[in-house]
Amino acid sequence: MEELQSTEILEREILDDARKKALRILKAADDTVLAKNTEWNNKTTESITDLENKYTEQKKLISEKIMSRLPIDKLRAKAEKTESFLQDAVKNWYESLDRQIILNLLKKEINKRLSLCVIPPAAKKDIYYSGLDIKEVLSIIKPTGDSYSFKEIPSASHYPKITIETENFNIIASIEEIINYYLDVKREELVKALMGEN
Repeated sequence: MEELQSTEILEREILDDARKKALRILKAADDTVLAKNTEWNNKTTESITDLENKYTEQKKLISEKIMSRLPIDKLRAKAEKTESFLQDAVKNWYESLDRQIILNLLKKEINKRLSLCVIPPAAKKDIYYSGLDIKEVLSIIKPTGDSYSFKEIPSASHYPKITIETENFNIIASIEEIINYYLDVKREELVKALMGEN
């Protein structure tokens, strides 16, 4: 009987020991899990903070870049709009001109250039024209003799143009060139008049 009790006591002690060891293992495991969770949470918080800082810095840089370009973009947009208005105004002005005024402008340009050249009367002269009919060309250039040939050439421009080719040089008179000249020389004045600026 005593043996039976001592076996029970021994068994209880072994179970108590095993329970204590199991509790210590479980507590150590809980402590490890808790420590790992705390470490993971700290790393996650640190990573999120780093990402937020990087995002804020990038957002600031992009904002500064946009704000620094904004005045230039505004000026560019204004210049493009002004140029569009100017081109429309020139087109409307040209379309409102009497045809005789256009022919007189070309004639004046041709005569101005011819006055600077010495062309022998017998020299071959090839006349190329676009945006005009042959009667208009003949009203601008009065051919003398058989040394003139006339040929209409296609052009992408809707402005009239005449080219006189000789063996030594070419003479070109173009409404587009006249317009471009005045746009270059008088652009500021024209823009101010167009935009109503003093």
